[in-house]
Amino acid sequence: MSPHKLTCHCGAVELAVTLTDGFNTARRCDCSFCRRRGAIAVSAPLDGIEVVKGADKLTLYTWGTGAAKHYFCAICGNYTHHQRRSNPNEYGVNVAGIEGVNPRDLGDVPWNDGINHPSDK
Repeated sequence: MSPHKLTCHCGAVELAVTLTDGFNTARRCDCSFCRRRGAIAVSAPLDGIEVVKGADKLTLYTWGTGAAKHYFCAICGNYTHHQRRSNPNEYGVNVAGIEGVNPRDLGDVPWNDGINHPSDK
């Protein structure tokens, strides 16, 4: 599977992303952070992301348990990817940043119950 090109809004950050199962893993989350962000994410293994340019422009945001690690461009603020709390062995990748993809074309995307996260039990 060839990697997809993902960029932030201003182009300072570029990633080469190999997805776990194409766009079949597309989902949204309603946790306190994701519902504000509103992005659709797809899955990539930890070794499925290569920072092509702008590693020094990536900013990390964590909160709560610190398990989830959310990455943004420090210049434009665009969310690129995050290491998942639910599965720290994979990333969620912002579909909207993938070249040639319109998230609207994915149709109805399922929601994960992030409010009642399994790690909180």
